[in-house]
Amino acid sequence: MKSISKTTSAVPKSKDRAETLKDLRDLKMARSAHAYVRGNTAQFYAWLSSHEDAIPDGPPVWICGDCHIGNLGPIANAKGNVVVEIRDLDQTVIGNPAHDLIRLGLSLASAARGSDLPGVLTSRMLEDMIDGYEQAFGDDADREMPETIRTAVMVAMNRKWSELAKERMGGRLSIPLGKKYWPLTKLERKAVEALFQTEKLRRMVTSLRDRDADARLEVVDAAYWVKGCSSLGNLRLAVLVAIDGDELCLMDVKEAIAPLAPHYRGADMPVDNGERVATGAWHLSPSLGDRIVAAPLLDRSVFVRELMPQDLKFQIEHLTAEEACAVAHFLAGVVGKAHARQMDSPTKAKWLRTLQSRRPRDFDGPTWLWVSVVDLLMLHEGAYLGHCRQYSRQQAGLSTDR
Repeated sequence: MKSISKTTSAVPKSKDRAETLKDLRDLKMARSAHAYVRGNTAQFYAWLSSHEDAIPDGPPVWICGDCHIGNLGPIANAKGNVVVEIRDLDQTVIGNPAHDLIRLGLSLASAARGSDLPGVLTSRMLEDMIDGYEQAFGDDADREMPETIRTAVMVAMNRKWSELAKERMGGRLSIPLGKKYWPLTKLERKAVEALFQTEKLRRMVTSLRDRDADARLEVVDAAYWVKGCSSLGNLRLAVLVAIDGDELCLMDVKEAIAPLAPHYRGADMPVDNGERVATGAWHLSPSLGDRIVAAPLLDRSVFVRELMPQDLKFQIEHLTAEEACAVAHFLAGVVGKAHARQMDSPTKAKWLRTLQSRRPRDFDGPTWLWVSVVDLLMLHEGAYLGHCRQYSRQQAGLSTDR
């Protein structure tokens, strides 16, 4: 078995990608219990499938499907203005909004444990989370940002293209091959160039930031992008594009695969997975939805978006008790807005009544939410330790059978 240093220090051949990516994914998930929760969507939905009877049926709306902290954050709209919305929608489906609440609750509780916060805080965080979600359904839906979130948004607002280029490409005018970027095959490169000659892609790129609608696109460079955790192993490309031979932009091309998130039977969703992601994004995160298009690439369905300097992932680590509760309240409000905008007034009222029912005396939230998060925390903690044991034995070249 290759050591992880060898795995990540050399650029693998295309035929070795799958094995190398599996090693990288296993490493990422072994770094912390919180990282394991982020990367193990399959376990979350396996648990859901065996506990559906204990979870109320919410109204059929587009949900994130993988609503953890890392999938929320500042993003720029087509004009470059910054908002906080759901930023990753690979798993989006028309499903039960309760699933997003449970997934977010699990992520928040896991982050609290990673910050060495006392266990009693988990109850407070979930109470604040459900309160923030419910308030998003009211007329006074805009709430003050906690300091942690405000700081991240201010950083995002002030970022320039040069910072994105430095962060993603080391400040170069080409994509540097190495641990993050791997070379494409000739077939992949040819397919990428053909993709960016389509009118659909040209219209999307030129519609952003008041660009010339007749501008010509040219692929300057492209590479396989080693990025993400749960999606590692699927096709992911970074493409540097010149607009009329002058302005540069960096495009993210990501394979869209069948979602693990359960959807309601009979839901009117696109059959093509790229179109499903693009449609879900438009409903849940309009600022991002305006920047995504679906397309075929090498017999796969992909979705494409331009990376903007303002698109950032929240780095929420080492929170105090008060910050943790404020962040839980705010982020749940972001999810609540995304759900609420898809419901009419009677549907909103009915869903809120469901959320406010079956509450125990010692927890100001639905019993099913508390029980689900606690059960999932215990399940993931044990699975995380098992993953770490197996990973360490693999790296030592030992059998994982015992």
